[in-house]
This record gives sequence, C-alpha cells and structure tokens, in this order.
Amino acid sequence: MHHKKIGLTAALALALSTSAMAEEKVLNVYNWSDYIDPKEIKQFEKETGIKVNYDVYDSNEVLEAKLMSGGSGYDVVVPTGAFLERQVQAGIYAEIDKSKLKNYGNLDEVLVEKVARHDAGNKHNVPYAWGTIGLGYNEKMVKERLGNVSLDSLDLIFNPEVAAKLADCGIGLLDSPAEVMSIAMNYAGMDPNSEKKSDLKKATELMKSVRGSYKYFHSGKYISDLANGEICVALGYNGDILQAQSRAEEAGQGHKIKYAIPQEGTLVWFDLLAIPADAPNKESAYAFIDFILKPETSASISNFVYYAVANKAAEPLLNKDVIGNPGIYPSDEVKANLFTQNAHTAKFDRLLTRAWTGIKTGR
Repeated sequence: MHHKKIGLTAALALALSTSAMAEEKVLNVYNWSDYIDPKEIKQFEKETGIKVNYDVYDSNEVLEAKLMSGGSGYDVVVPTGAFLERQVQAGIYAEIDKSKLKNYGNLDEVLVEKVARHDAGNKHNVPYAWGTIGLGYNEKMVKERLGNVSLDSLDLIFNPEVAAKLADCGIGLLDSPAEVMSIAMNYAGMDPNSEKKSDLKKATELMKSVRGSYKYFHSGKYISDLANGEICVALGYNGDILQAQSRAEEAGQGHKIKYAIPQEGTLVWFDLLAIPADAPNKESAYAFIDFILKPETSASISNFVYYAVANKAAEPLLNKDVIGNPGIYPSDEVKANLFTQNAHTAKFDRLLTRAWTGIKTGR
C-alpha cells in the first residue's frame, strides 16, 4: 500500500473533520412523553459533552413498529416489560454490558427479579420506572352520581349499570389493548394472561357491554381532561393520573382528582431502558443509562413524573409526597395483588387487535 503525500490544506481539513467528529458525540433517545425532567437532559449534556436528540411516543405499539422495521437510529429506547420480552426474542436488542454501568448496584433487587420474568438474567434491560394501571377519578363528580360507594373498584368502568351513571361526565380508557384486556380478564375472574379464545371472547363481550358509556380510548388525553373536568373517570397509568391531580390543584378550578389501585387487582408494569442492536452510539447509550442510575437522577425522575423508580439509592432523596404516596409506592399487601402482563404470541395478538378494533368502533 503506498502513501500518497497529502497536501497541507487537505491534511488540515482531515484533522479538523476528525476532531469535529470526536467532539460531536451524539445520543438519540426515544422515550415516553412527559417522562423525564428536561433539566436532567441538559445536565447530562453538560456533564458528558454528548448532544442529546430526544424524541417521544405514547404507545408501545408505535415504538415496536419503529424498532421492528430496523435501522431506527435510536441508541436508547424504553419499552414496557412484555414488549421487551417479545422484542428480545426477535433479536433487536444488544446485550447490556453491566461492567460499563458503575451505578447498576443502586437497583432494587426485588423489582429486578420481577423484571427477569420478561428477560432472563436481565441481559437486555435496565429498569427505568414502574407503576400500576388504576382508576383516576374526580371525587365530587363521581360521588354526585354514585353516592357513597367504594371508589377503588373496577365496577366504575366494567359494571354496565355503574358506568352508565358516569357516562355523562365522561369515562376515558387507555388505548392499550394488551393491558386493558388483561385487566378486564382479571376482573371477570379469568387468568389475566390467558390466550384462550373463549376468555378473549368473554372479555370482549364485557367491554362491549360498557362501551356505550365510554367517551374515548386514548393514552395521553386523559391527563389534561381529568385535570379540567372534561372527564370524571380514567383507567390510566398512575403517574399520569397523579400529574392530572397536581395540574388540577394548580388550575384552582375546584377539581379534586384521586388515584386508586383497584381492589380487584391490577397490572404492574415496568418500563425498561434498552439499547437497540443496531444503535449507532452505544458508548453514549451506556453513559446515559449510568447517568439515569445515579441516585440524584432517578430521584429527580420520580419526583417529576410521579412514578416509582426501581432505584433503592434514590429513596432517601424522594419528596415526602412521592415516597409517602401509596399510589406511587404501594404497600406490600397491595403489591401482592398486582400481576405482570406476559408477552403474547403473534397469533393471539392478531385476535386481540381485531377484538380491540371491534370494541373501539362498537361493531
């Protein structure tokens, strides 16, 4: 191989372009909307000199479609447990090299063990946040219509007679077929992870019997709608409902929003940091995940988004109204009644999607 002499200007240009490349460290993050204090992104950029491109989504299905088509260009994504489980089987995540994460030991081992049901040995994930799906409700509006009934029951949305009384003030449900149907199955006394056609049929009939009382299915809209009295009940993610609660307080319109983990039991979910196998900036991804695992960062996430983090070292830094809120950090008795949603087979998923479309369109 012979060396050509490079002219000085060319050499200079080459040196400049390589140093520019070295300087321009980038990280492409794809996360759920409203899921981090924007201050933390700036802090990370300041500490590492890595420029962050931060995109958001509001459903696992949207993330999955991007990842499955390959070459998404993202370095860190945040799927929920059952989705990660299935995506790992499809080979779209890199194995996590835990030796690159000096803060990994801050994680809560009990929760990490639960997550391992989705990903044996937690080879492809680092827990980000976790929580429950439950009932957000406008106390005054609901009591005006129902009187003094217990409000921590899924009867509010699944019992046709009860739901009909709330239809005029508005019921919103997550647009998340896998999660909602699993909660409906559990409510109806079936295995929440059943893939039996007959169980799906029963759950679909249950949903159709109350469909007329629902205002909409949407995974983000209920936050502001609860806060300003546009709806009176939502089946949603706990942190979203608690955000609605604080927005309602700030607005001072007299709307008091409460969150209840249903007595019938409900779903516990885990959102997990993962690195796509084809991520262009893996070193930046590790730097970011390790930054998230710092007690200060994790506590800031929990205090900002009102979700629990699986980080033991963050607990002393949590605000009293967060660590002391049983809707965020539930008691052990309540925890015992929570179930995880397992990954579905592709065959069941098709049936589920069809059933869900039928429920939504009322056909």
